Amino acid sequence: MKHASRSRIANHMPDQKQNDLTPKVLKKISRKFIVMSGKGGVGKTSVSVNLAITLANMGYTVGLLDVDIHGPDIPRMLGLDGMLSVNLDKKIEPMRYGDNLKVVSMESLMPNKDEAIIWRGPVKHTVIRQFIGEVSWGVLDFMVIDSPPGTGDEPLTVAKLVPDAQAIIVTTPQEVALADIRKSISFCRNVHIGILGIVENMSGFICPHCGKNVDIFGTGGGEKTAKSYGLKFLGRIPFDPDMVKCEDQGISFQHLHAQSPITDAFIRIAERMIPKN
Repeated sequence: MKHASRSRIANHMPDQKQNDLTPKVLKKISRKFIVMSGKGGVGKTSVSVNLAITLANMGYTVGLLDVDIHGPDIPRMLGLDGMLSVNLDKKIEPMRYGDNLKVVSMESLMPNKDEAIIWRGPVKHTVIRQFIGEVSWGVLDFMVIDSPPGTGDEPLTVAKLVPDAQAIIVTTPQEVALADIRKSISFCRNVHIGILGIVENMSGFICPHCGKNVDIFGTGGGEKTAKSYGLKFLGRIPFDPDMVKCEDQGISFQHLHAQSPITDAFIRIAERMIPKN
């Protein structure tokens, strides 16, 4: 297989071809979710990665799409090296994480991982379309789309291309983060994206010595915001320094800490993403 190049992805294709490809690909994906945050630093990518891992561990086939063009981190968090390749059908092959999880990220097209990507909105729009329509995703139970913070080009493109996607909005308990997720809620309602609910990340710290919960960043703000907007509160994820260490090393926290409160929290949130019969 040939490596996919960043220049190949950035080149514009005829609109008609893209319009034909994207719906065909999306029809094979049962449920789509875009993970959003109003501001950076709330652990949105960590939530995206761990929800995808959780669903894959449950036996579902999952696609994890990183549309954070300027700050892609997912391959590093998963310990995935190398470049994306193109198969004989001229489709981009996703990277594999275990048997059930397929991953596509801009970082996997960059020989120099520290190089800045300086693109305007139209090029980013084209790249995201190609990450959907030109990738060999196959049949998936779920697609989890990790978007950059805020309400800019990338989430707007996803809203246009994947109209049946549902948003999972991530916040931390601090008021500054809660103020920003209110903007995310407004964005979703303005562009007609359904909202599955709100996740409160870094919600308390369980002391490893005494077992008591310490509210480092506060707690309860995400649930309060969800109630005030008539949205589901999907759950709290506690803070744990071991999560940071695992992600820096590209190791699955859930594999090493299967019985932890964090793993339990992700399982409960993932269960809310599964349709009820």
